[in-house]
Amino acid sequence: MVEAERMRVSVIGTGYLGATTAACLAEMGYEVMGLDVDEAKIDLLRSGKVPFYEPGLAELLTENLRTGRLHFTTDFAQVAAFADLHLICVGTPQRDESGAADLKYVNSAIDNLAPYLTRPTVVVGRSTVPVGTAATLAARLCALAPVGEEAELGWSPEFLREGFGVEDTLRPNRIVLGTDSPRVEKAVRALWQQQVDEGIPFLVTDLQTAELVKVSANAFLATKISFINAMAEVSEVAGADVIQLAEALSYDDRIGGKFLGPGLGFGGGCLPKDIRAFMARADELGVEPALSFLREVDAINQRRRARTIDIARQLIGGNFAGCTVTVLGAAFKPNSDDIRDSPALDVASTIASLGAHVTVYDPAALERAREAHPELNYANSMLEAARDADVVLLLTEWAEFREANPEELAAVVAQKRIVDGRNALDPIYWRASGWTYRALGRQ
Repeated sequence: MVEAERMRVSVIGTGYLGATTAACLAEMGYEVMGLDVDEAKIDLLRSGKVPFYEPGLAELLTENLRTGRLHFTTDFAQVAAFADLHLICVGTPQRDESGAADLKYVNSAIDNLAPYLTRPTVVVGRSTVPVGTAATLAARLCALAPVGEEAELGWSPEFLREGFGVEDTLRPNRIVLGTDSPRVEKAVRALWQQQVDEGIPFLVTDLQTAELVKVSANAFLATKISFINAMAEVSEVAGADVIQLAEALSYDDRIGGKFLGPGLGFGGGCLPKDIRAFMARADELGVEPALSFLREVDAINQRRRARTIDIARQLIGGNFAGCTVTVLGAAFKPNSDDIRDSPALDVASTIASLGAHVTVYDPAALERAREAHPELNYANSMLEAARDADVVLLLTEWAEFREANPEELAAVVAQKRIVDGRNALDPIYWRASGWTYRALGRQ
């Protein structure tokens, strides 16, 4: 590890983004203090326990607590006295009634930190916020801080992928900073000097552009996923194979193969929320038609869930009542325990409401799933979940499921029927083993 200068950094908010950021910055050599108003979460982190699943994070947390570089607190006065640079990493959930981002946690972070800023300070937002938010927060920070305009704010959006958060923090593919302040730029450039020295692009923009970079990236990725899923809809009707179509498209350098996997669609705490908040903000700015296409992106994504249910219903004869259904997957994606807007759990819950006995298995997300969906049944292994199943649905593409042995599974199910909601299996192999195999976008 390269020894970093002894810059002291605070991380406000210790959810997925904040806890990962804090541990990684400590690993880079900084003294770091994470803050959260949730005392139970802080107690967990202090004891070396990560309150969510993220590969590699527990080891970083334990090691940097041991070295004394990483601390946690619930006291804003303590972090204000401790840190030279403050990173705002709180959540921005969706407001149910409008789809707009709820900024209460971001506003609260500024409101609680600012009164303790008695020396020149740099505050940098990392949370995903609607364009225009940072400028408002910058004025709010100056008005509330005793040092006034010497409390400066910049915005540097995060680009972490769940399941790869440690890698994406330590080795990001770019660093974007919105600011017009030389002092803010100097502080953030110094923070990421190791990465800059390794050739990672460091882009400085105005506040509004930095805010737009993150939501534009998520809107583009969501659009690409829904595009290939729209092609899956066409392929099913036309008798084409969307997997072969996607492969052919991927060789075009202008398109590429990333995020071109047809299936059940996207979920989680970012893409669905962010495209809806982006549309809501465009409406507020009077440019709603510019993002109207995102409504269809969202609609296509929701139709994938309905189509998966329809395929399963067809396989079991048209009626779920009294059937036994196995759902493999609860997290919205593999290598995560995040169940926010999980397509797998949405499908499972809907099928259960139609009268089926639904059993779910997931390698990491069972505890969260049980809390959120007590109406479902849960098993501690794939084979246990599949026992006596009339149909099996693979809805999260964990490696364990991709590598499943069809013969072993056949020994415990009632009927050899499988719906591959992620196009993760080899249909030839499974059909050769006697399974009735169905997937989205292919015959």
